[in-house]
Amino acid sequence: MTESSQVTTRLQRAESLMALELLPAVEQAAIECAKLMGNGDRKAADQAAVTAMRESLLNADIDGTVVIGEGERDEAPMLYVGERVGDPDSQYKVDIAVDPLEGTNLCATGSNNAIAVLAVAERGGLMHAPDTYMEKLIVSAHAAGKVSLDAPLSETCAIIAKSLKRKVNELVAIVLDRPRHDQIVDDLRSLGVRIKLIGDGDLSAAIAVAVRGTGVHLVVGTGGAPEGVLSAAALKCLGGEILGRFKPKDEEQLARAQKMGVDLNRVYKTNDLAPGENIVFLASGVTSGDLLCGVRFFGSGVRVSSLSMTYASKRIRFLDSIYLTERGDVPVNRV
Repeated sequence: MTESSQVTTRLQRAESLMALELLPAVEQAAIECAKLMGNGDRKAADQAAVTAMRESLLNADIDGTVVIGEGERDEAPMLYVGERVGDPDSQYKVDIAVDPLEGTNLCATGSNNAIAVLAVAERGGLMHAPDTYMEKLIVSAHAAGKVSLDAPLSETCAIIAKSLKRKVNELVAIVLDRPRHDQIVDDLRSLGVRIKLIGDGDLSAAIAVAVRGTGVHLVVGTGGAPEGVLSAAALKCLGGEILGRFKPKDEEQLARAQKMGVDLNRVYKTNDLAPGENIVFLASGVTSGDLLCGVRFFGSGVRVSSLSMTYASKRIRFLDSIYLTERGDVPVNRV
């Protein structure tokens, strides 16, 4: 084995170990906020997820810095941007992007597709994006490198359909149900594209685009830039593509973007948002959806469905974990 191969093997092994080390962070976040599913209190659900994820990260064998988190320090007492978690003496020096509960309203109302999400990469491997809006176009590996954020939707949908060997009217597009997307919805409808309007959860939608069998073929519209970075980390592992352009909605967001030096005219691609070569992406289902089953409580334990992806080692795992709350003769169903 060459020296280069040995280095690659060590990095891949470290990546896989990190995925295993950090999996409880998303699983525990999902479990704790799922306990509040449907109670109508989105803030309480989000806080439960944040607290559980942070506690797990504090005890993890990483020296981590949060680059995408719950906000700036003055706004978020936990998992704020710049917070250090883990062990400063750990050999794993990483940047962390988190969304402990993506879809707070979805959890609060018991709706589908709420997930707990975490991505890590080597220092500088995840863009420190300002908390602004971002115009996005997300496609699967089949259409990656073939589409443009500035092209008409008719051209974009034709390219996607051709890459998937489908007709345009067989495509499904996910769009956040917001007044700002009325024109996009009208344009898609005029093309005959089927549309799934969602209230929240564009990160879950982004991942679903790149996974075959979910029945989703593109995501288009404006959403959060931090979610764009997390989407990029996932899509890089899956071979999909995100194209994004920062779109501050007000003077406050504009000032934040300018302070962080982003180019408002530039179209950022997957590798711009997630340039790391050792990326780990983890997600656990809170409520059931297109991608993952939600948390299931069964009296003597709890079951969590998760997705683990590692970029360098090219491994994608769908995982099923059971946490038993009792010992002894406890029945565990296979499915």
